[in-house]
Amino acid sequence: MTEFKDNDREIHQFRLRLTALVGLVFICFGLLVARFVWLQVLQHDKFALQAEGNRIALVPIVPNRGLIVDRNGVVLARNESGYTLEITPSKLEANLESVIDELSKLVTIEQRDRRRFKRLLEESRSFASVPLRTRLTDDEVARFTAQRFRFPGVEVQARLFRQYPLGETASHVIGYIGRINQREADQLEKDGVDANYNGTEHIGKEGVEKKYEEYLHGTTGYEQVERTAGGRAIRTLSRTPPTPGSNLILSIDIELQKVVEEAFGENRGALVAIEPATGDVLAYVSRPGYDPNLFVDGIDTQNWNELNTSLDRPLMNRPLQGGYPPGSTFKPFMALAALELGFRKPSDGIRDPGFYMLGGHRFNDDKPGGHGYVDMYKSVVESCDTYYYQLGNEMGIDNISNFMKEFGFGELTGIDLEHEKAGVRPSKEWKAQRFRKNPRAGKWVGGDTISISIGQGFNTYSMIQLAHAVSTLANNGVVMKPHLVKIIEDGATRQRTLTVPKETRRIPLKQENIDFIKHTMVGVTQESYGTGHRAFAGAGYISAGKTGTAQVIGLKGQKYNANAIDERHRDNALYVAFAPADNPKIALALIVENVGFGASFAAPIARKALDYYLLGKRPAPPKPKEPAPGAAPAAPKPAAQAAAPVVQAAAPAAVPATMKE
Repeated sequence: MTEFKDNDREIHQFRLRLTALVGLVFICFGLLVARFVWLQVLQHDKFALQAEGNRIALVPIVPNRGLIVDRNGVVLARNESGYTLEITPSKLEANLESVIDELSKLVTIEQRDRRRFKRLLEESRSFASVPLRTRLTDDEVARFTAQRFRFPGVEVQARLFRQYPLGETASHVIGYIGRINQREADQLEKDGVDANYNGTEHIGKEGVEKKYEEYLHGTTGYEQVERTAGGRAIRTLSRTPPTPGSNLILSIDIELQKVVEEAFGENRGALVAIEPATGDVLAYVSRPGYDPNLFVDGIDTQNWNELNTSLDRPLMNRPLQGGYPPGSTFKPFMALAALELGFRKPSDGIRDPGFYMLGGHRFNDDKPGGHGYVDMYKSVVESCDTYYYQLGNEMGIDNISNFMKEFGFGELTGIDLEHEKAGVRPSKEWKAQRFRKNPRAGKWVGGDTISISIGQGFNTYSMIQLAHAVSTLANNGVVMKPHLVKIIEDGATRQRTLTVPKETRRIPLKQENIDFIKHTMVGVTQESYGTGHRAFAGAGYISAGKTGTAQVIGLKGQKYNANAIDERHRDNALYVAFAPADNPKIALALIVENVGFGASFAAPIARKALDYYLLGKRPAPPKPKEPAPGAAPAAPKPAAQAAAPVVQAAAPAAVPATMKE
């Protein structure tokens, strides 16, 4: 049977399909047009900006860090250019250790470089480059460049390095910089200044390098660089230059600093010298010190352990953080308090039998048999303990504490370094709080006041506090804030700004009382029986001073015998001074730890400091010891030992009774 096609029906179906297809095409085309309008018209600005961002890169330009110089322009911290071999772990195509082993065939890579690299690697992100070797020689750069194709992820970068040309000298003042760690990066972000650290890898860690970081760092610049889709730079479109960091002009006289550091030898201790009229810190010594250059590229484990575990604690900033009883250097301030508060007149005196009795307890003077008749002048010049035992008991701890607060004892000085400790200015409230878990032990007793009166007991002050107090006394009660940075010099304009332009305040004191106390301190160096007379005999100027010797441990009534006591438990030697006495240009306080009497060990260091600053006189270099016949020459000290010297204590010399201070 023959079938006939229904052509009309098929044509109708074809037309329906064609119409549907055309409609679908128009719908798709409409969607494309709509998307085109959305991308090209409505979202034009957004995607144009993204395209421009892909084409143009902002490259940070790290500013030069500001210089640090002393008051006479001697450079203490500077920048030097050099090459660094750096590895980006995320770009390596081989095992990290094998890459380092291969690199060691081209450039010298020591074990300390490997240890430092591993430590820095732990602190860094995987996409950040980490330095393996710094300060490459030209030959090393050439050898690596020739083999560069073998080491994807390894680059030689030109960098500016912080350098401290004087090494250990004034290390606790200058401090050092180091690589930015995660904690510091988070803090920069929190402070809203992280953008200014784009491209910056280092930041101040200690000293004025840290305290003045915002001035030293400067402002980061940027280059607009056109690049290909592959990221290759084509040309520079624009450039915003960086602003270099401000320069810091310190108040320190670095030559005076050197004289004092050499005078300490290998003894532990601290000295702070201040210009009374301005508060300029002229010398700031903490012995032993350390070489800040060790920290710039990341200190290696061996050196860090030697510095951090040394019994001499070279990393401790002694003038700022060391707490010491002031000993008899406290007596001039006690005498001034007695005059100001009406407890004594200069002519008032006592008979000193060599001890003072209180509540059945005997408090001995350091001179057996006593000093005889003692007035206020003699009490300072000859340093009579008994005079101050009696005076302190009459004044009471409240009067003592309140008066000493005016001179900054137990208070932060505000010096421009971080981590300053306030120390302890004892009072009834302080002791009750200190022993709050044991109320009986926290009760103030008369014996506490007796010890406080001669600068012992709970008294704990820093050398910056003691020097600040002596400077204020020399300045007739005018308080100047002590500071290490004298001037900030703007990195762009060179405009200079004083950090401390005016006095802080004035202590209301009677001038005749100040003059009398200064007179007693002059007697310490000028009277034949003065405790500082021997150290300042023949000086070409008249200075005022006061010796001090402070116990480190209680002897429980036993007689002090240095040879029978562990070296680190021996007495500390102290000295305070200002000169010239009639117009003070310098005031200082110093301590030499565990050596004995202040007259024998601390006063001679003060003499060398004053001789240099006032007369330009340098101490003669010590004569080298001649080896015994047939003895082998002494081997030089390794660098690590030089950074953390081991103190060899000397037995105290025999000193006359009137000189034992």
